[in-house]
Amino acid sequence: MIKGLHHNAYRCRDSGQTRRFYEDFLGLPLAGTLEIAETKSGRATHVLHTFYRLGDGSFLAFFEAPDLPFEFKPQHDYDLHIALEVDRPTLDAMFAKGPAAGIETRGISDHRFIDSIYFRDPNGYVIELTCKRDGHDAAMDPARNGARAMLDRWQAAKAH
Repeated sequence: MIKGLHHNAYRCRDSGQTRRFYEDFLGLPLAGTLEIAETKSGRATHVLHTFYRLGDGSFLAFFEAPDLPFEFKPQHDYDLHIALEVDRPTLDAMFAKGPAAGIETRGISDHRFIDSIYFRDPNGYVIELTCKRDGHDAAMDPARNGARAMLDRWQAAKAH
């Protein structure tokens, strides 16, 4: 049985810049680091793996691997984004904090069941902070929202 998310891991350009964004700006404490000098197959490598703790005990993690090629590019929200839940006062405070810190900030977007703001981290990833609106649980209840039927219609339309 899957109990929950332990961590999602992403590449980062620089562990220090990444720490400043996730710990200093977002307030996620650096919870662990793992320096990897050898792969399980015995190949030498030089990688730092960092973990930032979320309020539910899960983590966002990053790999800095300067010797391994990777293309960092700005991500469109539809390509990749990380959505983190906050309460409304935190959403409003972070919406003001972003521009004051010189960080690209977009929103507040009304998605009917959540309100969201968006930042771009030093690696080009889109970070969404979101707070639930009244009616969130009903909107996310597949017994009430027709999620499967909508997906089936989408798939059928693509086939034509």
